[in-house]
Amino acid sequence: MPGTSRCQRRWTSREGLSTTVTKELPEHIVAALRRAGGKADSAGALWEGRDLSASGNPLHDFDNDDGSVNAHYQGAVDLLVAGECGENAVVQALSQARVFVPIVAELSTEASGQLGIVSDKEADMALIWLQAPDGRKALPIFSCVAHMQRWHSDARPVAVYAPRAALSAVSEGAELLVVDPGSNFTFVVRRPALWALAQQASWNPSYEDPDVAILLKAAVAEESLVNKVIAQPGPGIASRTAAGSVVAGGGPGPELLVWLQLLPGLGAAEVQKVAARFRERLASNSCFTEKVDSLEVRLTD
Repeated sequence: MPGTSRCQRRWTSREGLSTTVTKELPEHIVAALRRAGGKADSAGALWEGRDLSASGNPLHDFDNDDGSVNAHYQGAVDLLVAGECGENAVVQALSQARVFVPIVAELSTEASGQLGIVSDKEADMALIWLQAPDGRKALPIFSCVAHMQRWHSDARPVAVYAPRAALSAVSEGAELLVVDPGSNFTFVVRRPALWALAQQASWNPSYEDPDVAILLKAAVAEESLVNKVIAQPGPGIASRTAAGSVVAGGGPGPELLVWLQLLPGLGAAEVQKVAARFRERLASNSCFTEKVDSLEVRLTD
């Protein structure tokens, strides 16, 4: 993969990123990053003893690629837009798909020629990064060459499997993948799904994850002022097609909406203390922060 670019574009979405859960990389992802570019590939398979001239060479996987959209990925997107599948189906399809990462030429050295005319002497190829509304770093990737060329006519496509792109994004400190920005439908892969792609592991959104539900109940188990805790898809998972149709998935977040049902008649000070303790417990739980990218907490009685 090319090196980091200083060229950044600000990515603006209709749905701003709300409260995010910051988390240092888990050791299993750090281990995957150590393997990348080392003695093994990103799946952990050793390079030693492998015939890189044969058809199994990953460098040759895209020799006959026509640059079109992966049919399995497009099918999952179509089902999501139609309301017939969830975000996890799209991420699962993406995990098997070839994508294109855009790179651009970036001048690193200039030279003065005859008559003082400045010319390019040396240029590097560099990744393009996006900046999400909350300031987080995001890597744009494209399901086909046509989408990328419409978005940035000067960018050159580099074909990779999506997990490799995810691993590169994680290694550069990005927390989001933005699939097909500027196209008919843009799908945002949020941090937990990005980490799952990088590990080539399965992923369930936090609002459907039974482990997250257990952690939420544990966070209020000692709160006598809380009757119930309810988890739902956050309002920020929704996105829109270019035509304006609302899609129940693919948005940047907040991805998890948590309702705290409190005892009636509590004063404002008591309510604030309960909410603060609840957030602190969640923020200090490493399992929760790994599984949840962003959340919104609402109180009711």
